[in-house]
Formats: sequence, C-alpha cells, structure tokens
Amino acid sequence: MVTARIVQKILYQEVADRLRTMIQARELRAGEWIDEVQLTGVLGISRTPLREALKVLVAEGLLRLEPRRGCFVNELSTRDLDDIFPLMAMLEGRCAYEAASKVTDQDLLRLEPMHQQLQIHAIAGDIDQYYASNAQIHEAIQALADNRWLSDLIDNLRQVLSLSRHKSLAYPGRVNESCAEHLAIFAALKARDPEGAEAITRKHLMRQLEALHILDEQELATEPSGPVSAMSALVKQGDIQT
Repeated sequence: MVTARIVQKILYQEVADRLRTMIQARELRAGEWIDEVQLTGVLGISRTPLREALKVLVAEGLLRLEPRRGCFVNELSTRDLDDIFPLMAMLEGRCAYEAASKVTDQDLLRLEPMHQQLQIHAIAGDIDQYYASNAQIHEAIQALADNRWLSDLIDNLRQVLSLSRHKSLAYPGRVNESCAEHLAIFAALKARDPEGAEAITRKHLMRQLEALHILDEQELATEPSGPVSAMSALVKQGDIQT
C-alpha cells in the first residue's frame, strides 16, 4: 500500500509538470476553461491524478477554481503585476548580490557563452529564443547565489509570472534594453560588486513592469470607446473581479 501511494504521488506531480509546460507554451491560454475529459484523453490518464494536479496548480496561482464552473487558466491583472514585480525585483536583486559575493572564475566562464547567445538573439530580434536564454541566465545566477530559501520564494513567484511570459519583450526596443541590462549585471558579477549587481537586477525587473504598463495603456487606447470597453478596462485593472 505504501508503494501505491508513492506511485500515485509521482504521477500527479508529472501531470502538474506537463500542465505547467502547456500553460507556458500557450497550449492552455489565459482565461481558458480546463476541459478535464479532453485532458485525460490527451495525457492518457484517469481523472484522479488530473484533479490532484489541478489542485497543485490552483495553489501555485496558475489556475483558479470557480464554484460550479471548474478550473480556468489564471490571468494576471495590472494590480497582480504591481504586487508581484517589486517582490521579484527584491528577491532576484538579493540573488545577484549573493551570486556576486560567491562567484568564481569558473562560474564566469560558464556564464560567458550564455550572454553571447543572449546578444545573438537580441540582435536577431528573436523574442522566443531571447526569452529562453534570458530565463537560463536568471536561473544560473539564482544557482550561484546558493540560497535554497531565497530560491524557493523566487521559483514560486516565477511560476505565477510565467502567465505573462515574455509579453514585456514585445515593447519596441525592450529586447535591446533587456540585453544591455543583463550585460551590466554580468559586468558587476565579474567585478565582484554585490551592491552593483543587486541594484542593476532590481532595475532590470522593474523595467519589465514599466514596459507591461505601457503595452496595457496602448491596448486600452486602441479599444473601442463605450460602456463595454470601459467595463473591460476596469476588469483589466483588477477593480472588478471576474
């Protein structure tokens, strides 16, 4: 019986991992209803591990549960982003601080090709590949900080922020700005400058939030005027709960 419980736990965790990937890849889109019958067929599983996995993603904030309606892929409001990004900036800034305090010459050699790839993707304007390289660098700096408590907090928030994925990179010029910021962080790591690495990292995260605000304002400006669009704006801002 003990063995059966372990197997069952592993299965629903695997299902949760698959669902996270589907959300990040936009196979399950923001606001989309989770069709349990369809998913059991696609994943080749029964309802039990799927429902256990859904509970995990609800707890993480990737899904929301609505009474008598089921689960939906969560959507981040402007208020959500305003609440999360300053926290993420503080935590990742601390990561950069600790990484700069601990980084070795071998670590810097491993980081060098990552930043070279980042520049290549920025020059090419390849947002998807740039986002992947960007994420790899953030995770590498997090690993260099070697603080599991800090890492756990960042991982939890990063899961939620994956709902907005690389939307900020759609802002004109943001990819090049982001790349320049990463190179500045790398320079601070090379200089073993914890305060500089922390300050630049915080700015890097908050610039993402600024870009998202500008993009949201542009979207609102292009929406048709009238009662319906005004209501949509309130919902987007998080003043009205849907």
